[in-house]
Amino acid sequence: MTLRQRAGIQHGPTTAQRLRRAANLLNGSTLAGLAVALAARTRMSRGPRGIVIAAGYRWRLPAARAFTLGNVVLYRGSAADLLSRPALLGHEERHCSQYAWCLGFPFLPLYLAAAGWSVLRTGNPGTANIFERRAGLAAGGYPAPAGSAVQ
Repeated sequence: MTLRQRAGIQHGPTTAQRLRRAANLLNGSTLAGLAVALAARTRMSRGPRGIVIAAGYRWRLPAARAFTLGNVVLYRGSAADLLSRPALLGHEERHCSQYAWCLGFPFLPLYLAAAGWSVLRTGNPGTANIFERRAGLAAGGYPAPAGSAVQ
């Protein structure tokens, strides 16, 4: 049984997901993700909705449990573990879409600026980061802003 079958994934990506995959291939961000995954010696597998899961990521930076480059989700655990966490996988998938909307690499400095702004405002790189807020704070493991409902 494949990882996709275990996760109950039987249908291919939607048109929008195929367009996102194509955009991230064309803008080079997915190729960068694949290069990092290869250099880090991860175990790559096809994930749902046009995502590539690069499991077993061990480099120190970034320190996050999971992070995304294009349509590649680099994850510190196993692919099966990530597939068993649909909220986190959905959070990372929203970052895939953000790469496409930002035309690839511009996402990185925009994200870093948003993370810096968030640290200045909240002491946390995700809580006030527009990209993390739009991807879902709780799903990404970030605390909600003080005095607000959980996102």
